[in-house]
Amino acid sequence: MNQTDLEKIYMDCGISREVFLFGEMIMESNKDRFEEIDRIAEFNQLKVIRAMQANRVSEACLLGTTGYGYNDIGRDTLEAVYATLFGCEDALVRPQITCGTHALATALFGNVRPGDEILSPVGKPYDTLEEVIGIRDSRGSLKEYGVSYRQVDLLPDGGFDFDGIKKAINSKTRLITIQRSKGYQTRPTLSVERIGELISFIKSVKPDVICMVDNCYGEFVQTIEPSQMGADMVVGSLIKNPGGGLAPIGGYIAGTKECIENASYRLTSPGLGKEVGASLGVLSSFYQGLFLAPQVTSSALKGAIFAACVYEKLGYPVFPDSVSKRYDIIQSITLGSPEAVIAFCKGIQASSPVDSFVSPEPWDMPGYDSQVIMAAGNFISGSSIELSADAPIKEPYTVFFQGGLTFPHAKSGVLKSLQMLIDKGIIQTNLL
Repeated sequence: MNQTDLEKIYMDCGISREVFLFGEMIMESNKDRFEEIDRIAEFNQLKVIRAMQANRVSEACLLGTTGYGYNDIGRDTLEAVYATLFGCEDALVRPQITCGTHALATALFGNVRPGDEILSPVGKPYDTLEEVIGIRDSRGSLKEYGVSYRQVDLLPDGGFDFDGIKKAINSKTRLITIQRSKGYQTRPTLSVERIGELISFIKSVKPDVICMVDNCYGEFVQTIEPSQMGADMVVGSLIKNPGGGLAPIGGYIAGTKECIENASYRLTSPGLGKEVGASLGVLSSFYQGLFLAPQVTSSALKGAIFAACVYEKLGYPVFPDSVSKRYDIIQSITLGSPEAVIAFCKGIQASSPVDSFVSPEPWDMPGYDSQVIMAAGNFISGSSIELSADAPIKEPYTVFFQGGLTFPHAKSGVLKSLQMLIDKGIIQTNLL
């Protein structure tokens, strides 16, 4: 195959020669960066293999159970693999956890009691967690159960307000929640090293406080995880990084034995905890997805960098910028208008292998305070390790792009989004 063949198939996909050549120019400038990402993926791949070997994963582990799920060897071994991989005492990895928000809610409800207080030292948590905590009133929230909440915002430069954090920690502070990724914000994603620095400071103020990290979108981006830097719990979704695009549902909580036991009583019931919960027929996809996760995450990471380079070159504000170190797979691009956001998302949808013919539109999505548009033609519904983009339809009109099981798909999706903006007359410029 030569360059002409590649150019022709891009044109068959509706991408002009000018957009294709612009993308090739961006590719050439990122060769060294992509090689570094590949080295991290190689390291993490071996970590996963070693964790599976250390816990004697066998063919029997790939089979499922039904009913109560007692003595489910595959489920129990998988949780031991996660504990080893994350450097923890125990883990809860279940298909009964429906999403990342559910995993976080399970960890919170399991480990706080009426009269306790939750503190976020990194500002406002992700939108869907607001109703779990009770920042926005919602039936069944922690607030209804007598659990209070306070937060300390990051400093204007993105640093931690250590003085403010120290003042906010009090006798009621039971749990600290630290969101690693940026969510629908433009603050920096936290590196594992910075999270470790924050946890160390918090523990020096109150040693017995529980430190929980929302690890969504960050797994396998670095060679270490927050649990190796002092976190008592790390929490995430299996339809993001660690599921490798194969897990059809599920979430995980990894941490201290006490925290995991408490969370398990909330997931099932007091007295039963981890002993019940059939794995049904999903264990094979959980194991194989975890095996593939380092490589899949590296593809998504390359896609995020490629998107940043493309849109930064065209003059759009991007966060992180094209040269910054990466600590999650999310790329935000401020497009400045609802029309541009919608066109971008339509381009991502049109590049999808599933439902490419569907046209995404903004809607009143549960858990959000404004209309949201989501583009995701995925094999697993809602899977954001697959190529996807979403945005709240509100100023400054920023789209959040993530995923890509393979880098070629992520690359083609970015170029298709650019082509859509050009075709709609939103971008009028000579690319080359």
